[in-house]
Amino acid sequence: MSTPDSNSYVFEPGDAGADVSQQIRDISEVPAIEVITTAAVHLMSAAAVKLGLAAEDNAAELKDLDEARKLITALAGLVTAAAPEIGSQHAGPLRDGLRSLQLAFREESLIPDAPGKGPGEKYTGAVN
Repeated sequence: MSTPDSNSYVFEPGDAGADVSQQIRDISEVPAIEVITTAAVHLMSAAAVKLGLAAEDNAAELKDLDEARKLITALAGLVTAAAPEIGSQHAGPLRDGLRSLQLAFREESLIPDAPGKGPGEKYTGAVN
């Protein structure tokens, strides 16, 4: 005889519609600037982990420069595109964080990229 698995989830379509409607109402109340900066911070955090900059003991095991490059490039595109919309008050700290990640990538990379060819540099210009 089997017992119910406490980790299982039974999909109930009736609840899904109410949850989605509530989420839509919740997100509609969030200013665009907050959504943009939150997304940028998530990209920064993920890139830092992929650069091996996490505070955990296993930070070196988490390092993946290929993944870090993708995250930094996405962050650079977001920050560059959003800067005129969010203003220098918010874009400045994001640019500083992006630059720090780009420099950390250069330090971690065994084969350095040519100037202007590093992650996100097609959006930000060469970082040195």
